[in-house]
Amino acid sequence: MFDVDIWQEIFSTIKKNKLRTFLTGFSVAWGIFMLMVLLGSGNGLSNGVKEQFAENAVNVMWMWTGETSIPYNGLKEGRPVKFNNQDYDFLTTKSKEVEKVSSRYYLPNDILYAYGKEYGSFETSTCYPTLQEMEMININSGRFINELDMQDFRKVVVIGDEIRKALFKEEEPIGKYVRIGGVPFYVIGVSKDKKNSDKNRQAYMPFSTAQRIFSGGDRVHTFTVTSKIVQTSEEAEAISDKIRDDMAKRHAFDPKDTRAMGSFNMLTQYIRTMKIFQAINLFVWIIGIGTLIAGIVGVSNIMLILVKERTREIGIRKAIGATPMSVIGLVLLESVLITTVAGYIGLVMGVGLMELINMGLERAAAAGGPSNNTFFLNPTVDFKTAVSATLILILSGALAGYLPARKAANVTPIEALRDEN
Repeated sequence: MFDVDIWQEIFSTIKKNKLRTFLTGFSVAWGIFMLMVLLGSGNGLSNGVKEQFAENAVNVMWMWTGETSIPYNGLKEGRPVKFNNQDYDFLTTKSKEVEKVSSRYYLPNDILYAYGKEYGSFETSTCYPTLQEMEMININSGRFINELDMQDFRKVVVIGDEIRKALFKEEEPIGKYVRIGGVPFYVIGVSKDKKNSDKNRQAYMPFSTAQRIFSGGDRVHTFTVTSKIVQTSEEAEAISDKIRDDMAKRHAFDPKDTRAMGSFNMLTQYIRTMKIFQAINLFVWIIGIGTLIAGIVGVSNIMLILVKERTREIGIRKAIGATPMSVIGLVLLESVLITTVAGYIGLVMGVGLMELINMGLERAAAAGGPSNNTFFLNPTVDFKTAVSATLILILSGALAGYLPARKAANVTPIEALRDEN
């Protein structure tokens, strides 16, 4: 341990060179401040994009059909491709790439919802119970569709919160009947999405019931499926290609014909987007560390000047018995002190600025701001990153002082006297 005299000497040296110490410390503080701001901003962008993906399961995939645009095995282009219930059975039992499946039969967008004297046109999603987990449907009251509803062709419906407000006003909708296309449906639940208001104007009814009541036959317009989660976009694309190949064989169209069957695999987009943010995060660290290194070089140069100015003093110390390690320790301690104190100030200011920005964003969202459309969310720096930055500061301070300390340790009394003369 260094005694009180050592600390007094260090503070005395700093006091004699106030401006030089301030400018040196400022360069270090600015470097760590910018590192925290850059990391916080990168986190804000990354969190905002993740929030957009959080509206659905990241491994969800949608498939829909159209008309063939490429001749296939003697069949002409222009043939309509139509999914059916047998495709659902295949995907749930035979496809190894698929985990969960939900079919959808589209009802007209202008289908009328009515309760008492209130009415309006709303979107209807016909689905299986699995859709709740795949599209992150939040049930505010009541329940979602279950397997018994599907098996018994029950005329039940889950309505969005905007539908509840339009038809029922302040009345409790659970247990009431709402007419959909003139057919009474029993309200079993109310969904409410705080992030996407469009979902609150949507209702959900059993797919099997919709097919039977609205003359759907065995027609399926779209499939929503989830696949196993993989780590690379290439693996995700391979899953999409395998599912497409299977459906192409079943409906006799070229797998490359995107007009015959369209699809969108969110997992592919999610992996690619997260890879981009990983690269951005690495780039931010490189820029931040580079800025910090510039400050550290400044500290090292200042310490070299201080050693030069104190050559006689160091020589006398060694002449009266000071060891090289004690001299190295003195210079290193001063370097680490300047770097750590200045860097910590920059660290606190950077983290504090990001916290203030985050507080402003949260207040704006609480006041009714468009939080569902933001791509900048929670731009803060986590505790682990702050600790890592602190350790980098201490290590940097030691590195900055090492070369000057070695030079000081090699000073001999004779050289000190010559330098003075």
